This record gives sequence, C-alpha cells and structure tokens, in this order.
Amino acid sequence: MRRVFREPRLVVASHNAGKVREIGELMRPYGIETVSAADLGLAEPDETEATFEGNARLKALAAARASLLPALADDSGLTVEALGGAPGIYSARWAETPETHESGGRDFGQAMQTVWQKLEAIGAPEPRRATFVCALTLAWPDGHDETFLGACAGRLVWPPRGEKGFGYDPVFIARGEESTFGEMEPERKHAISHRADAFRQLVAACFGG
Repeated sequence: MRRVFREPRLVVASHNAGKVREIGELMRPYGIETVSAADLGLAEPDETEATFEGNARLKALAAARASLLPALADDSGLTVEALGGAPGIYSARWAETPETHESGGRDFGQAMQTVWQKLEAIGAPEPRRATFVCALTLAWPDGHDETFLGACAGRLVWPPRGEKGFGYDPVFIARGEESTFGEMEPERKHAISHRADAFRQLVAACFGG
C-alpha cells in the first residue's frame, strides 16, 4: 500500500548542489522544508546497486535512518543508445578524474567530452539518441520506501551549450525541443525533464496528486 507523505520536513539525500536545488524547487509548492544531506553532515553511501532504482533506494534509506527524518533520493544518469546505454548508472563516475576524486568533486566537462569522443570513435550516426533517466525514492526512518522511475528521451549535440543546468545538461536536447537543458530556463526544464517525470508519479502516489 502506498504511504502518504504528511511530514513538514524532508532530507534531500544528495551532496550534488544542482540536484538539491532542483528537488527543492519541485517541493516548494507543497510547503515542505527541505534540507540536504550535506547540510546535515550525512555521509554518502557507496552506490553498489546495478540499477537506478536500487541506488536511489540505498541512498534514501541511508539518509532517513541516519537523520530520523523522511528522505528523498535521486539516482539519475544519461543513457546513450549507440554506447549500449552507457554511461548509465556510472554517469557521475565518468566525471571523476584522479584530481577530482581527491577533492570529492566532478568534472562534467570532461565527462561530456568522453561521451562525444566515444561516439566519434565508433562513427555513431546522427541523431545520437540518448535518454536521461531518474529514479526517485522517498523513504521513512522505519524502512518503508516508495520508488518511481522517470525518463526524458532526446539527442546529443556538440559543443556543449548553456550554463543554466548541471551535469550533462549542456549536450542534451529533449525530443521536440531546440534548446539544450543547459540553455533552458528552470521552469521549462522542470516541466519536461526525467526528474519531473518521476516527481509527477511521486506526487500522484504520495501527495494526493
């Protein structure tokens, strides 16, 4: 049975400032205060699962149990058709270099370049189809969770365009659009993104629509 969310405060189980900001904006209309795992000093668990859903559940449950508050976790990434679905669940790891690993940061400029170089190396034809995927898990300290999977299909372009998004946003154009996620105003991206798709499902199930 689905569980309805009734609490006034929610932990966003992420240390990614872009994700925390997007999720906070999505939650704002519901009058729910959000606080990030980073703000609470919560450690990031190792993402050991083989699916987006598995990693989202792992992160949400870890944050809920550590904070004794409900927690919402996102596990998302870019799947590229010509690369057999890569980078997929390893999207963030493709942004890690020896230098960024030491600092705990990520270089998505390098990650985007790696994706494009791999496509060039195999002579992938245009359009270079890709899909952003997002799993959202809402978990409670007692171990109950609700998980939802969203997607946004599109294509990749080069060079990167726009500075309004984060991650792989500057090279991704959603189907039917002309601007990359990096060029879009947040309101437009929130209406069509993979995260918005998963969030709509979450709201319908746990917030009464």
